[in-house]
Amino acid sequence: MTQQLRREVRAFLDEERAAGTVLGRPDSWLTGWDPAFTRRLAARGWVGMALPREYGGGGRGNLERYVVIEELLAAGAPVSAHWVADRQAGPSILRHGTEEQRRRFLPRIAAGQCFFSIGMSEQNSGSDLASVQTRAERAGDGWRLSGTKMWTGGAHVNDYAIVLARTDADEDPHAGLSQFIVDLRDPHLRVEPVRLLSGEHTFNRVHLDDVELGADALLGRPGDGWQQVTGELALERSGPERFLSTLPLLTALVGQLRRTACGPDQHAGVGRLTARLASIRQLSLGVAAALEAGRPADVQAALVKDLGTRFEGELVDEVRRILPVTARFDTTRGTFPELLATAILHAPGYTLRGGTNEILRGIITRGLELSS
Repeated sequence: MTQQLRREVRAFLDEERAAGTVLGRPDSWLTGWDPAFTRRLAARGWVGMALPREYGGGGRGNLERYVVIEELLAAGAPVSAHWVADRQAGPSILRHGTEEQRRRFLPRIAAGQCFFSIGMSEQNSGSDLASVQTRAERAGDGWRLSGTKMWTGGAHVNDYAIVLARTDADEDPHAGLSQFIVDLRDPHLRVEPVRLLSGEHTFNRVHLDDVELGADALLGRPGDGWQQVTGELALERSGPERFLSTLPLLTALVGQLRRTACGPDQHAGVGRLTARLASIRQLSLGVAAALEAGRPADVQAALVKDLGTRFEGELVDEVRRILPVTARFDTTRGTFPELLATAILHAPGYTLRGGTNEILRGIITRGLELSS
């Protein structure tokens, strides 16, 4: 079944390449914003695949979804519009939301018509989410939200963000947190660009200046935010986007080598990269299988992200060694020097987003200690 699905996705991507919409870009899941492409995927049932049919989803398994997103990432397809909504906002609303929230958001996510951002990190609370300072206070029947979120990808173009906020300052840092669904068009919310080294506008600071929320904006129960967020992070950290961000560059390298005299050292370099890629993929598939079976996978997800994001950056360095060329961001889009420059300028973020690797190693160590 998955092989047939893989063939269907590849045929679709061939059509999109011919139309000029799939361009083999590195880091396409972060910067490839194309809502029309998302809607075409959704029309084929490839957005919200793992959501139940009663909420507009595909009712398919996580492993089938894995096949689709793996092919999209390998092709460098422009998938950032729906990425967060499909990967974690939808599953989180399904698991923790009210029936009204499920009916309101999930069908629109699956149709490629509702896009989400992540409102977790802050200036001094990145990987250490328990220290967030954004506050949500009771205001009549609802809530009043104040604070500033950092590294909020897509906040300038998306519809909603799931925001982690402190609802009880007297509680244990992990126990006094809650999550809220916030409309990114609220007039009391201000979005400030944080540009990448390439100049691209993907991330933002989001200033919440006494944003008034109704009671129905709360996701889950008050004080359950920490448990909900850690469940989200397993989804955020374990997928193939954590090791395939630079695969289009490796594909471009192989294409370049086919057109030149390729020596044994170059062959060996490509072989080493391919072997590492295959091993990390097996680990990631193991996490997908665990999630499919309903088993916790926090430690395994952290391991995949640590190994995978280091691989993404090291792949760029190895490509430069195998085929020394001058990286140029100011040359023709899609040429090897331009793809190389794009991957280099994005590289600082690979091991930061989704939790720094130092924090992830702490999670892995604690998990191993508890299992020993």
